[in-house]
Amino acid sequence: MATYAYGRVSARDQSLLRQLEAFAEYGVPQKNIYCDKKTGKNFERKNYCRLIKRLHSGDLLVIKSIDRLGRNYSMIIEEWSRITRKIRADILVLDMPLLDTRDKADTLLGKFISDIVLQVLSFVAENERDNIRIRQAEGIAAAKKKGVRFGRPPKIYTKEFLAVAESYAKKQIKLADALCATHMTASNFFYHLHRASELSVLSAPIK
Repeated sequence: MATYAYGRVSARDQSLLRQLEAFAEYGVPQKNIYCDKKTGKNFERKNYCRLIKRLHSGDLLVIKSIDRLGRNYSMIIEEWSRITRKIRADILVLDMPLLDTRDKADTLLGKFISDIVLQVLSFVAENERDNIRIRQAEGIAAAKKKGVRFGRPPKIYTKEFLAVAESYAKKQIKLADALCATHMTASNFFYHLHRASELSVLSAPIK
């Protein structure tokens, strides 16, 4: 029997440190810790799949919190069932000691309590994510009503680029000369030429 741990964050710029510290404190061997920096919308994650292949009957899988396993309520329930009933491994959720399939696992009451707690927590986690998305959408809508603009900030063009762009717009230089001076491809030059015109930073009109 072996003990494994799985950690996950949704983006590459997020830190796994707290999860790794919790695994080390519990005593999970470093070589048995698997982590992904990927969204939890499904279980098609490289290191998670590697972990599942190594997991055998009697092994223990440790996770920090239930939403580290996944973010979809029904998928979490299905994966939990696959690990505990098909693979016949145990799961421990460090942030919720009630979710420990080793505790009274052989009794009907123990399994019932674990399953109920799992379903409640999975529902709460997914419901909170939905509420966050709703609050974000409401916040964006309110900000737009107040005139707040979202998206990329306007590009600030250099004097050198504007001089070349205006010379081209006035037909004082050829396209090849403009591309050579700006070190741009034709499509990129025309994009920024029209963009600069839309921002009203060109004195010469584009024909």
